[in-house]
Amino acid sequence: LALWHKRHPHCSVCGKLTSPQLGGSVRRCPDCETEHYPRTDPAIIVLIRDSRDRILLGRQQVWPEHRFSTFAGFVEPGEAFEAAVIREVKEEANVQVHTIEYVGSQPWPFPASMMIAFTAVISDPENAQADGEEIVDIKWLDRDSIYEELSQEALLLPPPLSVARAMIEAWYAADGKVRPALSSAESWR
Repeated sequence: LALWHKRHPHCSVCGKLTSPQLGGSVRRCPDCETEHYPRTDPAIIVLIRDSRDRILLGRQQVWPEHRFSTFAGFVEPGEAFEAAVIREVKEEANVQVHTIEYVGSQPWPFPASMMIAFTAVISDPENAQADGEEIVDIKWLDRDSIYEELSQEALLLPPPLSVARAMIEAWYAADGKVRPALSSAESWR
């Protein structure tokens, strides 16, 4: 919000200097009375599973070594959230989604996003491959292998405050078996 105030001090209609209103959640132009609101960009984030209940995680080049996470991407203008899930999963992992379920949402200020979280099931895991641009590596994990890789420090997960981590942990606990907690070094970028 502070960054938005810094970058948008003038009215986009008439160019006059605006002032913060309603505790800083709005800027108002005193000349033309236009109200300006912070932009929030919708993005989807999705935990992909196959019929064997494995999850597919991807790695971006800019992340630390061993850092893997769920798949995500911005929603294009006029695109439904579910359509964005289908498109992003196909673009980044080359697999087809056949079941999509809404999980929740999380404001994500990097830079000004609202993450809309889903799980998705695919039927063609053999086709999974990284696109080589956004995603440079992928890996399938079951509950035993994710714990083992974390224990050997061969895998870093997203930070605990992220919806990506929450989805991974929910999947990990979903089979009802008592398992050790997932623990991972912090990794942001």
